[in-house]
Amino acid sequence: MNQIIRNLLLLGSIPLIFASCLNDVTPINAELDETLRRSIVREVGSISHFILPDEGQFDSIPFEPLNPLTQDKVDLGKFLFFDTGVARNAKFASGMGTYSCATCHIPEAGFRPGNFQGIADGGLGYGNLGEDRIMNYTDYTESDLDVQSARPLTMLNVGFVPNTFWNGQFGAGGVNEGTEAVWGIGNHASELNHLGMSGIETQNLEGIETHRILITPEIAEELGYIELFDKAFPELAGQDTLYSNYYASFALSAYIRTIISNEAPFQDWLKGNSNAMTEMEKKGAILFFNDANCSNCHYEKNLGSAEFHALGVKDMYQLDYFDAKPDDFRNLGRGGFTLNPDDNFKFKVPGIYNIDNGNDQKFLFHGASVQSVRELLEYKNEAVSENPNVSNEMLSDAFVPLNLTDTEIAQLEAFLVNALRDPNLLRYQPEEVPSGQCFPNADPESVRDLNCQ
Repeated sequence: MNQIIRNLLLLGSIPLIFASCLNDVTPINAELDETLRRSIVREVGSISHFILPDEGQFDSIPFEPLNPLTQDKVDLGKFLFFDTGVARNAKFASGMGTYSCATCHIPEAGFRPGNFQGIADGGLGYGNLGEDRIMNYTDYTESDLDVQSARPLTMLNVGFVPNTFWNGQFGAGGVNEGTEAVWGIGNHASELNHLGMSGIETQNLEGIETHRILITPEIAEELGYIELFDKAFPELAGQDTLYSNYYASFALSAYIRTIISNEAPFQDWLKGNSNAMTEMEKKGAILFFNDANCSNCHYEKNLGSAEFHALGVKDMYQLDYFDAKPDDFRNLGRGGFTLNPDDNFKFKVPGIYNIDNGNDQKFLFHGASVQSVRELLEYKNEAVSENPNVSNEMLSDAFVPLNLTDTEIAQLEAFLVNALRDPNLLRYQPEEVPSGQCFPNADPESVRDLNCQ
């Protein structure tokens, strides 16, 4: 009998052990949660400031008044974003119908390129996340490629960004109010700001042409888009002017505004799930909003801002990337748009959700000069220019040595890599596109990589 009692007592002690463990852990996490809440409130006034809406909550997503959001318009934009069938302005025949917007903005890669540089027209291959995209050396030279000498920014949460591009050149309002005198000077694309629209719509009007997409009534009919355009813009249904790059760019803009990283663990934590982040991630978040000074610049809803800072990172031409030139206006950052020397080498603070794409290659900064979040954090911790054109005296006053320990850098990395990563971005990708073609690329090598039938 005594042995039975002892056994029962031993079994009964198991829950007590677990309870003891919980009692040890819970106060620590509760204290971290409270510290993080206080830190966020101190920075921006409210926890809700950073809560992102669901993609279907159109009343909570900013939109251009000339381009109100509707589900039909978003659906059309989603198809156009991925469909290689509309790639009809390729430089050479071998590039026709082989690329899409998603060639350079891959969902699983955080809607960024999977390689150091996005190559649309003139590229071959895909790999797993676009990391094997290379130049078509048979038919194209570097000057023929559709590439940019600044790394494409993410499409995530860009609906909350009034002025787009690394230098903020697109969009009539926001930080561009008062810059009207330079619209169309130097960088001619900025003349589109005279249309008076937001950054996304303005940039896409330029981008759909730059990236060699073409929509005509004949192409829309051939690929099965007539009904989709009619539903998206019912007031223009049946008119030939509807089936055009102009209205296609509006649909693309509507879709892009709904690409939101609202399933990231940090979002769950903001909404009240204290178990959404690990202890290490919470410590990293506290650093983000405190001693690491990240939130001094990354404070808008997308964890970016409309500020411009010189960090002294290298430009693409200094790394010998495709068709990157030392005289490209993009290398000057904000100054390349405003033509004000005081703005030279200052770049927009980007949103940082899904900054880690889960792939071995993670090219970051405007020049794709670092290849991991850890390397990025170490660079910011040291705060020393790597660009010979940017002396340390020219660096932003907000870019100073942080003196973080290796442990603190690891905690901050955990927050950025894990807590800010929405794991389900494929929900923004269609299962198929109206043309029936392979996507996001349809060149022969990509078709093999993607196992398209």
